[in-house]
Amino acid sequence: MQNENCKKKNVKPGKEFNSHFAHCALQFAIAALFFFISSAGAQEQTGHQPGRTPPPVVVLSPDKVQLIGVRTAVAEYRSVDKQIRTVGKIEPDETKLAYVNTKIAGWVKKLFVDYTGKEVVKGQPLLSIYSPDLVTAQEEYLIALRTAQTGTAGVTEIDASRRELIESAKRRLLLWDITEGQIRNLEKTGKPKTEMTIEAPLSGIVLEKMVLDGAYITPGMNLYKIADLSSIWIMADIYEYEVPLVKVGQAARVTLPYQSGESYRATVNYIYPTLDPVSRTLKVRLSMKNPGLMLKPEMFANVEINVSSGARLVIPREAVLDSGTRQIVYVEKKPGTYEMRVVTLGVRGEDYVEVLKGIRKGERVVTSGNFLIDSESQLRTGQ
Repeated sequence: MQNENCKKKNVKPGKEFNSHFAHCALQFAIAALFFFISSAGAQEQTGHQPGRTPPPVVVLSPDKVQLIGVRTAVAEYRSVDKQIRTVGKIEPDETKLAYVNTKIAGWVKKLFVDYTGKEVVKGQPLLSIYSPDLVTAQEEYLIALRTAQTGTAGVTEIDASRRELIESAKRRLLLWDITEGQIRNLEKTGKPKTEMTIEAPLSGIVLEKMVLDGAYITPGMNLYKIADLSSIWIMADIYEYEVPLVKVGQAARVTLPYQSGESYRATVNYIYPTLDPVSRTLKVRLSMKNPGLMLKPEMFANVEINVSSGARLVIPREAVLDSGTRQIVYVEKKPGTYEMRVVTLGVRGEDYVEVLKGIRKGERVVTSGNFLIDSESQLRTGQ
C-alpha cells in the first residue's frame, strides 16, 4: 500500500519532491529485504540450497512419517548371495563315453547288439567278426610254438631265435586286442578261431550303431558309440560381466521346464578359456548325477549358479531408487529428517546390494516409503 501511495501521490518538484523520493526508495528496499528473507526461510524449510538440485534433505512431521509407512535398515557388512540364471544343454560325460572299433579288417558275422538305445554292461559281446588276417596270425603263433617244442635244444642262438619268434607272433595278437586269456585258450586247443568277438568297453547306453550284419569293416572304423549316462554334463553360457563371479566348484541348481517342483544339484567343474565373439558369452560346464537317467542328452535345462561374494558393505535392494542415470538412497539423519545420497553400487544379490560409495557402515537407510519421500522432495523443489 505504501508503494502504491508513492506511485499515485502527485508531488511538485523541489525539496518536498526529493524527500518523498527518498522515502519511497527506502520502502522499496525494505520490501526487497523482506522478500529475500522469506525466500531464504522457504529454502531452509525444504532443505534446498542455491545451486543444488535435487534437495539433499527432506523434513517430515511424525504424522506424515507414520502415514507413508517409513521403515529403515542399517548398512552393514555381510555376504552377498546371488544366483546367475541361464539355460544349459545336457550332454554325455566325455570321460564316460567310448567309441567301439577294431584294428583288423573283416566281415561282421553276427550282431549281438543290433539297435540303438540298448543298455549294455562292460564285457558284454557286441558283435563277432570273421577275419582271414586274424586266422593267419593265430596259425603263425601255433607254428612258432610247435617249432619250439619239436626243435633240438641246447643251441643258445637257436633257442633265442625261437623265443623271439614266439614273442613276435604273440605281440601281433595282443596288438589286435586278442586277450591273454584268449591266447592261453589258443595254446590249449591248438585250433585257430575263425571269428573275433568285440566286447563293450564300459557299461552304458548305445547312443549310435554304425554297423550292419554282414558288413565289411576296416581298421579304425567306428562301430558303436556307448555312453554311461549315470552322470552327465550341462553346457551353459554366462554373460561377460558374470565371468568374475563364477568359480570352479560352485554349486548350482538345475530344473527342467516340464518337471514342476523337481530340482537337481550340479557343480561347476570347468570354465572355458575363450568367449563367443558374437554373443559375448562364455561357456561353463557343470557335472551332476543323473538318477533314474531322467536327464537325456540334447535336453535343455534351467541352471541357477549360486554365487557368494564374501563380506561386503550392503543395504537392502529396496532402499535404492534407480532413475536410470543414477542410484539414490535416503539416509535417516534423525527421526523425520532424511538426506538424499547418490550412491555407487557393486555386486547385486537377491536381497542385498553392495555399496561402493555414498553410504557408511551403521547409517540407516529408508527401505519403505522412500519413493514417497523422493516425490515430496521433488514437489517442494518444483522438479
